[in-house]
Amino acid sequence: MTTSPLSLPPADESEPSPAQAGEGGPIRRSVRSFVVRAGRMGTGQQRALEELGPRYVLPYQPSAIEPAAAFGREAPLVLEIGFGMGDATAQIAAARPDHNFLGVEVHTPGVGALLKHISERKLENLRLVQHDAVEVLEHMLTPGCLAGVHIFFPDPWHKKKHNKRRLIQSAFVAQLVTRLAPGGYLHCATDWAPYAEQMLEVLSAETSLENTAEGYAPRPEYRPLTKFENRGLKLGHGVWDLVFRRRAG
Repeated sequence: MTTSPLSLPPADESEPSPAQAGEGGPIRRSVRSFVVRAGRMGTGQQRALEELGPRYVLPYQPSAIEPAAAFGREAPLVLEIGFGMGDATAQIAAARPDHNFLGVEVHTPGVGALLKHISERKLENLRLVQHDAVEVLEHMLTPGCLAGVHIFFPDPWHKKKHNKRRLIQSAFVAQLVTRLAPGGYLHCATDWAPYAEQMLEVLSAETSLENTAEGYAPRPEYRPLTKFENRGLKLGHGVWDLVFRRRAG
């Protein structure tokens, strides 16, 4: 989710981009698109981690998961990268019970919060991984296994010298596309105009993807408005959705 700029240690401006890979090869990054912050854990979140974590949180492993075994059923799989506190993720999973959802987040309070939503809504079509999404993508997901990918309000890294930390880069998208089944979709959303422009440029340049709209897309009905987003819209702030599909063949 969008956050204020973080206080970072001095960065080497000669660092290469966050994702560098050969075509179809593994992603190698010298900088990450996130910083692990020590967030405050509520007692409910901590209890959810202890009681529900063993059932709904998949441990990171450097080998592919078997979705049918992880979810106990066969269903189209949608990956969400960076679900924040999980409100929208839970709403989407509840509204689309015919899909399985795999949420990836590095921050422990967000994992605990989404586990609470899982319990309250009795969601059985949602599993979580607390780990770097790039490594989850590379090692835990097999080519063509995803029906869709959601990346909603990733950190925009406002300062120009930190733009290289943005998640949506050409090499990352190229790797991501290999995990999409033909016809599978990639849905990104941001409230930071310069990042929206970068997203549109990067996604449009990926030859395996086609835009479902002329430029930015209308917000799909399945993506709920968050409280943060609603507040921004009332203040006149923009929000941009981009929905691309993997080309068949």
